[in-house]
Amino acid sequence: MADDISVRRLDANDLRAYKALRDEMLEAFPEAFTSDASSERQRRADDYLPRLGLERPDGGHLLLGAIHGTALVGAIGLERDRREKVRHIGHVIGTMVRPGWQGRGIGALLLEATIAEARGPARLEVLTLTVTDGNGSAVRLYERYGFVAYGTLQKAIKVGDRYHAKVHMALHL
Repeated sequence: MADDISVRRLDANDLRAYKALRDEMLEAFPEAFTSDASSERQRRADDYLPRLGLERPDGGHLLLGAIHGTALVGAIGLERDRREKVRHIGHVIGTMVRPGWQGRGIGALLLEATIAEARGPARLEVLTLTVTDGNGSAVRLYERYGFVAYGTLQKAIKVGDRYHAKVHMALHL
């Protein structure tokens, strides 16, 4: 299982490793992400600094990483809108576990930590996410933690000549 994995909030020193993981995952699984590998590869590591939520005293905006030794083997993001009427909703983004580490419970550890952060001082009330239709293992993981599908957007992303639907899911905290 994932006994030798720790999950912690990422900081600016982790951005190079985060970018490397993200670039690898976008390349390996283009249908799983809305962002495309070629565009994201052009970004610098510090372009991801806003995802850390350092300037967000309201909380609920962060990146968490799954660490094995000193290696980043997985990551997940949580974003919160600044607008007053929707500040109670957090959006889970960019869930990824490096190939070779998948199937060991790392995604569950990341999701548990994200839900705990959302229920903590950020006091979020709802979490949303999207998952590519057909990614059964991810859907089952999210359902295990109480996420419920509330719709599917057909043709949500296009990879080459092929369209992929995205399932929209929510968890009421």
